[in-house]
Amino acid sequence: MKINIGSLDKTVRIIAGLLLVSMFFWVDSGFKYLGVVGLVLLITAFVGFCPAYTLFGINTCKTNKS
Repeated sequence: MKINIGSLDKTVRIIAGLLLVSMFFWVDSGFKYLGVVGLVLLITAFVGFCPAYTLFGINTCKTNKS
């Protein structure tokens, strides 16, 4: 598993992930389940690897450019 998420991408994922996870607790409609997407964003940010990026050949990590 090669790191393919750069620092700016990681920061954006953490912020967006926290916002989406908070929706799970504060929103009463069906949109509250976007919190699950927030969990995926947080996990990929902390691991540093995004499987979707691998499928599309994207790499935002400057130190691991191939």
